[in-house]
Amino acid sequence: MSATTTPVRQQAPEPESTGSERVSAFGGLTRVMLLGFVRDRGALFFVLLMPLMFLLLFGTLFKSAGAPHVKVAEVGQVRVLDAVQGEGREQLEKVLTISRVTDEADALEKLRKGDLDGVLSEGPDGTVKLRYSATDQVKAGSVQSIVNSVVQGANQQASGRAPAFTLVTSQVEDESLKPIQYLTPGLLGWAIATGAVYGASFTLVSWRKKRVLRRLRLAPVSPGAVVGARVAVSGVVALAQTAIFLAVATTPFFGLKLSGSWWLVVPLVLCATIAFMSIGLVTGAAAKSEEAANGINQMIILPMSFLGGAFFPLDGAPGWLQTVSKVFPLHYLVTSAQSVLSRGGGLMDVLPAMGGLLAFAAVMSAVAWRFFNWDDA
Repeated sequence: MSATTTPVRQQAPEPESTGSERVSAFGGLTRVMLLGFVRDRGALFFVLLMPLMFLLLFGTLFKSAGAPHVKVAEVGQVRVLDAVQGEGREQLEKVLTISRVTDEADALEKLRKGDLDGVLSEGPDGTVKLRYSATDQVKAGSVQSIVNSVVQGANQQASGRAPAFTLVTSQVEDESLKPIQYLTPGLLGWAIATGAVYGASFTLVSWRKKRVLRRLRLAPVSPGAVVGARVAVSGVVALAQTAIFLAVATTPFFGLKLSGSWWLVVPLVLCATIAFMSIGLVTGAAAKSEEAANGINQMIILPMSFLGGAFFPLDGAPGWLQTVSKVFPLHYLVTSAQSVLSRGGGLMDVLPAMGGLLAFAAVMSAVAWRFFNWDDA
């Protein structure tokens, strides 16, 4: 019996890829990745639209920004200012607004509240006294530089004689005032706005996607209880943020000194939280996913932070842009918080802002209710 042998098949060698095939694969992968990028709205926003938005924002803010325009009050007669006439007067008025007052105490109070940037008076011996506020370091430096140049110019005109004028400067607040006095309200406002907007919008989108809202609708729970619980949580978070900010800022390392009515920041923060939550309810009602909500929130919070004065003052911005900034609720939170935390403001400095914030919340809540859905269907 003869043994049969099975022929062994030899595996044919794989053809080597040619250069044209590699180029084709590279082109195909590149096309797929490019199409994936173009179709990813989140990537398009963060890579293209957000940088463009910042370019337009900062380009508009600083398009006409030069030397900051400052406002000073002239108590009585200040010869060094009155002597500037003609073309020199026109140049001076481009950077300095001068108003005459008789009540120095009232002018100093306006200076503390930020309505003025400097108060000027002159003694009988030619001593020019400039009082300024250290809550805005840019304005403080500008008003000192401008007045000093005017005094130096007046002394140079009296060549061959002893200087007729001497400039003495002092800040209207305690000399220990530090930049933390005006940094804290702005950063606190930005943190509260971000937390409230994101908290409300992400909760609404997530609960709708997971059908939690649908279950709540069928459960014996009123919508008021659901909204009230969300407001309570956001309020607790905002108060915790405020407590942490103030605790850190008042440490000896930073040296924040609170004014007498600083506690008014608590009801102010609660009213602002409700206003920012209403924005989150609108974005949460309009967005279909967390990614979409994140993009919409970014488009709202970032411009609002810059235009609301959370990071830097808008005094050098065009007038129309300063008017636009007053539409954002963050503007009122920051300015009112600065007043009660750093400038000795009282109830009447925050009460109008609190009313405006609650009115804003009512309008935005009505808009959110118009677009609200219990589920994605």
